[in-house]
Amino acid sequence: MRDTATQPPPAPRRVREQAREAVAVMAFSAFTSVAFAIGLVVVTHLGSRG
Repeated sequence: MRDTATQPPPAPRRVREQAREAVAVMAFSAFTSVAFAIGLVVVTHLGSRG
C-alpha cells in the first residue's frame, strides 16, 4: 500500500499552458467552421448546376 501523504501535490497548471490549449481549441474550431462552410458552398454550387 502506498502512502499518499508523503507525495507532493501535483503542480498547478500554468497560465501559459492554459492559454496555449485555448488557442489550439480556437484554431481547431475556426478550421472546422471554415471547412464546413466551404463544403456547404461547394455542395450548394454543385446542386444548383444540375
